[in-house]
Amino acid sequence: MTARGRFITVEGIEGVGKSTNIAFIRKTLEAMGLPVLVTREPGGPEVSEAIRAVLLSPDLPGMHPDTELLLMFAARAEHLHRRILPAMAAGQWVVCDRFTDATYAYQGGGRGIPQERIATLEAFVQGDFRPDLTLLLDADVATGMARARSRGDADRFEQEAVAFFERVREAYHALARAHPERYRIVDATQPLESVQAQLAEILCAAAGEGTDG
Repeated sequence: MTARGRFITVEGIEGVGKSTNIAFIRKTLEAMGLPVLVTREPGGPEVSEAIRAVLLSPDLPGMHPDTELLLMFAARAEHLHRRILPAMAAGQWVVCDRFTDATYAYQGGGRGIPQERIATLEAFVQGDFRPDLTLLLDADVATGMARARSRGDADRFEQEAVAFFERVREAYHALARAHPERYRIVDATQPLESVQAQLAEILCAAAGEGTDG
């Protein structure tokens, strides 16, 4: 019987280096001989990517926060059942650029949607499925936004005010306090070598747990 893969999520505000470090995470896990699938939210399968385009487009008129929330979970339902769960059942380790914690942070903390409403949709779409490990790449908002804006055109979320991202970051820290068993916070303002050394240490421990479990 193929061993079940594990689910690792990478969270953080804009500009914390998720893309660079997810590439490092993939390389590190593959060097351990683990099969890896890298994916993202919102996104993944074709339907979810189409929803992502709507959610991120700066050219569309603003949408109601509830519309945004429901679109996030619609994309997630397709992603979970079409890509994440099948990959894990086949023994792959899935590394996902954001997941439901981002909804609690952005739609909950940022937009002010009650956590209870998000939790209802989380239970409906996911049941009791949760990440095995969540890596929070953390940076102060000024640093993160300066990095993000240096990349060029901003999407709909990147155009939000600083106060929005302060609320998002605080929501992430609240999640980390509430779920210390799966959260690992990495200071993303460190030199890249230091960030990746810390990530490698966390991943080695996670791979050891996966082998023993």
